Amino acid sequence: MAWFKKQKAPIVPIRDRTVRTEGLWQKCEQCKQTLWKKDLEPTFHVCPQCGFHFRVSAGERLARFFDEGQYKEFDRDLVSDDPLQFVDKKAYSRRLSDMQAASGMMDALLAGEGMVAGKTVCVCAMEPSFISGSMGVVVGEKITRAIERCLEKKHPLIIISCSGGARMQEGALSLMQMAKITGALARMDRERLPYISVMTNPTTGGVTASYAMLGDLNIAEPGALIGFAGPRVIEQTIRQKLPPGFQRSEFLLQHGMLDAIVQRKDLKDYCVKALEFFGF
Repeated sequence: MAWFKKQKAPIVPIRDRTVRTEGLWQKCEQCKQTLWKKDLEPTFHVCPQCGFHFRVSAGERLARFFDEGQYKEFDRDLVSDDPLQFVDKKAYSRRLSDMQAASGMMDALLAGEGMVAGKTVCVCAMEPSFISGSMGVVVGEKITRAIERCLEKKHPLIIISCSGGARMQEGALSLMQMAKITGALARMDRERLPYISVMTNPTTGGVTASYAMLGDLNIAEPGALIGFAGPRVIEQTIRQKLPPGFQRSEFLLQHGMLDAIVQRKDLKDYCVKALEFFGF
């Protein structure tokens, strides 16, 4: 009866068994449905149940926007030198290095040039995961350089905004970027080169107060929060209850502050038709 002596691997107790599901699911902020992340890829991160548009990275946006995902990136290595030596919960220099390691980007904007439906276009996209997509000196410089390239080569410009506003860790230097970019866009306007502004959720603060609202065509994704101060700050200031949907893209379109609301899947085609209308 040798089989009684056979050594077998011990059965692993159920409490020691683990199923790795972290990061595989995502909860919709609007309908609260729990979604398998793989199911969001064909819809470009739009909830199939309610149409809520999730945030996506700058790299994903440019890869989807340019033909075959091919483009030339500019000014990748520009880095803030922490001009104020700012410290809050941690040193700003440490915060920057942490964000750079996590995102693979040096700051909160990706600038590229490539073909969009056979047309050469310069596109800038903001990275929401990099300090909330805030606008500092590097973001301002990269956008200004993108505008200067458009002026030199006579190309149109598209900026896809997703930002919490000016970066507080750079103080007044970040606010100066508003005037700097606005001045560069005025030069584009004089040269009759089109600029399309695309606002996504959220687009707030100094970004809204400057280049996000200065497009020849201002469009937004559905349900995007767009404004200067947030709704809670406004309610506390004026001591009144705001109307439903205040500062959402549908509210802004109704009140004449946007030209159109475009579904993410239709964004590229819409911009191509707009550029054709502008003569490009």
